[in-house]
Amino acid sequence: MKNLFNYLMMVGVMLFAVACSNDDDGSPSNGMAKVNFYMVDAPGDFEEVWVEVLAVRVKADGDDDMDDDGIDDDDDEIGWIEIPYDETNRYVNLLDLTGENSLFLGSEDFPEGEIDQLRLVLGDDNYVIKNGDRFDLKTPSAQQSGLKIKVDEDIEGGMSYNLVIDFDVAKSIVEAGNSGNIILKPVLRAYMEEAASGVMGQVFPDEAMPVAVSASKGDDTYNTFVDDDGNFKILGMDDGLYTITFTPNDEYAILIVDDVMVEEGMVETMDPITLVPIEE
Repeated sequence: MKNLFNYLMMVGVMLFAVACSNDDDGSPSNGMAKVNFYMVDAPGDFEEVWVEVLAVRVKADGDDDMDDDGIDDDDDEIGWIEIPYDETNRYVNLLDLTGENSLFLGSEDFPEGEIDQLRLVLGDDNYVIKNGDRFDLKTPSAQQSGLKIKVDEDIEGGMSYNLVIDFDVAKSIVEAGNSGNIILKPVLRAYMEEAASGVMGQVFPDEAMPVAVSASKGDDTYNTFVDDDGNFKILGMDDGLYTITFTPNDEYAILIVDDVMVEEGMVETMDPITLVPIEE
């Protein structure tokens, strides 16, 4: 009898340990969807672009965007979940987030339904480095409650998702005439990585770095830089035919590739790109 009691106690401890392990393995809670939030950057004409990241705020809704009284939930301050950016150093150089690099902002479990919109909350201490000098960024008042990004992505219980915020530096920083002021007017978009369409590839040689990559279709333009290994990836693109432009340093020639097809839900892998030096 004593041996049976000891055996049952051992089984109980083992089951408890397994349950605790499952709680910490990064899987979503029962019936919930886990969403991981990341940030990437499209490049700009600066040496460094530093922003103070405080939090991501998330609005998760059901199928209806309207309250019973007919008010649009998009403008409602109720129902937002705030995910603090829990890092000792909250300052992020956006230009480190090009190529295939990204910044993990945090994660949260949500009921099955829809991620309606996000708000990226920044602090007041944002600045750029240009020609070795620091210039403070003037910021809009809307930044206090967060910069709104429409998402409208469905999530299912028991699944995990990566939701990526793309911060387009080139479009977000405005030099205001002769005043000397540099204004931060963030241009942001968001997409679910698993369902995203886009292009990826690798650029040679290393001597052509840095290389900017631009994908354009009509009025739509997506930008990034290659990383230290020459890799690039642009996600969250609409489907269609794109012109891809590779802009290297001044010693190498610009290369334009036309008619690159992007299909919905697919990431097109381009053939390796080899840039050539400019002949003197």
